[in-house]
This record gives sequence, C-alpha cells and structure tokens, in this order.
Amino acid sequence: MNRIDGRAPDQLRELKFQLDIAPHAHGSVLVSFGDTQVICSAMLEKGVPRWMLQQNVQGGWLTAEYSMLPYATLQRKPRDISRGRLDGRSSEIQRLIGRSLRAVVDLGGLGQRTLWVDCDVLRADGGTRTASITGACVAVEMAFRRFIAAGKMNVSPMKKFAGAVSAGIWEGECVLDLNYPEDKDASVDCNYAMTEDLEMIEVQGSGEEATFTEEQMMEMLRLGKKGVSEISALQHKAVESFDPTANVEILTRIS
Repeated sequence: MNRIDGRAPDQLRELKFQLDIAPHAHGSVLVSFGDTQVICSAMLEKGVPRWMLQQNVQGGWLTAEYSMLPYATLQRKPRDISRGRLDGRSSEIQRLIGRSLRAVVDLGGLGQRTLWVDCDVLRADGGTRTASITGACVAVEMAFRRFIAAGKMNVSPMKKFAGAVSAGIWEGECVLDLNYPEDKDASVDCNYAMTEDLEMIEVQGSGEEATFTEEQMMEMLRLGKKGVSEISALQHKAVESFDPTANVEILTRIS
C-alpha cells in the first residue's frame, strides 16, 4: 500500500523534541509528530486540592489541561472561554493525559505540591492526544530534574516513562501513527497509552461505521507496542540531553 506521506505501515512519523520552549516553566517541550505540534509544560506549585486535605490524602497531585489553539486547524477553532465552557473532546483528552501521567508518577514523591501539566496544540495533523502524553512525560521529567538540581527533591518521582501512539485501519490495512487525512478516512481508530516497558495504561478503540476482527485488533496492538517502544527510546534520548542547571533564573525561583 502507499500511505499518503510515503511511510511504511509500521512507521512512525518523524518525532522531535525541542526542549525548554517555555523558559518560565519548570519543564517544557515542543513535541512534533510530523506536522502535529504540541507545546507541553510542567509546573509544580505548593499546595494540593481541597479534597485531599479534607480526606487526609497524603502526598501531592497531578492534573492536566489541554487546548487546541484557534489557528491549529485549517478552520479557526473558537477558544473554549468564548463559549463559556470546555468542549467535550478537550475535557476527555485532558483527563486521559492526567490519568496517563498519574500512572507513572509517584504522587507521594511530590510532597505537598500540585503538578500542573499544560498541553497546547499549535498545529493539528492527527494524534494530538498521543503527542500530548508523549511530550508531557518529557516535560514532567525535566521539571523533576530541575527540582533535584535545586535541592528540592532527592530523586525523581517518575517511576517509568509513558508514551502514546495511534494505530488504525486505513484502506483495509493496519497502520501506525495516523496523520489527519488517514485518521479522517480510517474505518477503525485506536489510541494506546503505555509505559516504556509496554504495560497498558489506557486503550481507546472504535470502528467508524465498521467492524474489526480479533486478528486486526492484535495487529493494531502489535503496531502500538512497536511505536511506543520507539517513542520511549527517543524520550530518554531527549531527557538525557537536558541540562537542568542551564536556566539559573528558574532554579532560584523553585520552592
């Protein structure tokens, strides 16, 4: 088969991480899956949600917010604030991001802090939720390493890296990491969030006016595992290139 961008069925789009894209954040990255671009940031603040205090829950908390900037798509997408509420899709995605990261972060290691993760889509060409999870994991580990460099943490609360990727059935064949034209015309679309050792965090999948067989389901899972394995290697490479002491101003403001 010939995919729209010439990739093999089991080939990821080019994945890139540009670190410290937001210099005031404790950790930030511009993650690119092909033409999809998402800015992911992580910031730790003192204090935890009221429900944790009321229920005497120890440790910290992690929460995520997701938004698609108005110019991220071909047609302008109004900001949620202009409608007075978060749309259902954005709410679902930010909950997925939060769940994926809480699965791999030791909340007890945060202390009495809340870790805020923000994912803002600059350009959408399919896979914005999977790109957000992948980039946010890098941004969070950057923040942890900065806190360690500032003497505010002893070890990183990141237990494992988390990554995510899509797989689907396009033109009758299982393919990895769908771009927008493929996603739009796919008969089946799945998203896989996994740890770096390929333990499942969340699986989302459905047919679009279509069904799929057990064999196709297993093939998409195989592709998803292959993709996350490659993503994890690139996440580690990006983080290892990061110097947590480079931004002295951030270090002096860490509390």
